[in-house]
Amino acid sequence: MRCFIELSYNGTTYNGWQQQPNAPSVQEDLTKAVATLLRRDIQIVGAGRTDTGVHAHFYVAHFNIDEPIDDSDNFVYKLNRILGDAIAVSRIYTVADGMHARFSAVSRTYKYFINKSKNPFTCEYAVNVHPLPDIALMNEACKILFEYEDFTSFSKLHTDVKNNICRIISAEWQETDEQLIFTIKANRFLRNMVRAIVGTMIEVGQKKITTADFRHIIEVKNRCEAGTSVPGKALFLWDIEY
Repeated sequence: MRCFIELSYNGTTYNGWQQQPNAPSVQEDLTKAVATLLRRDIQIVGAGRTDTGVHAHFYVAHFNIDEPIDDSDNFVYKLNRILGDAIAVSRIYTVADGMHARFSAVSRTYKYFINKSKNPFTCEYAVNVHPLPDIALMNEACKILFEYEDFTSFSKLHTDVKNNICRIISAEWQETDEQLIFTIKANRFLRNMVRAIVGTMIEVGQKKITTADFRHIIEVKNRCEAGTSVPGKALFLWDIEY
């Protein structure tokens, strides 16, 4: 039977979710912890990759077991005691056999955080940008995203995906007393996509390029035309819907 596991993680010390040789990953640490409790080898499949240093406010993975977990709350408690402070499991539950942590997801939401001034208490999870970009201009750029589906210009080069088509469901910048926060929701995201979009939008907000330039960047389908990717430390995978 198949189990979904819900968790959150601080990606600061990890090279992303995906297990890889000679680099720490969330997938590796979680797999080891679950295997220890189940006392057998286990394979865990995640909802998707996150880049080095990127965090997950909410993440979902799945694994298969032969027998149901009798006390899931106790299992979660023991699992969290094994895991380091950077990973927190909140829930484990049985799902239909056809459910898949990655392919059954219908949308994903990311948030990116910019501090409006230097803040020692949030600096590990937000970036400082000078000059501070114009949020109205960046929201004009957000509207342009809805007109397109091919986001090759915001994708990491030489990836193994079959196409660069994504459907943007919502995208908006909001301002609080202390931060500018970008929220974007889509059916899928390309590698490095959100960080490249944010980097390019900051150039719009700083009036280095126009919204017409932003549109042109999307249309030429060339990563070299887009802005520099912003640091991963301020990016959070915020939600996943099934």
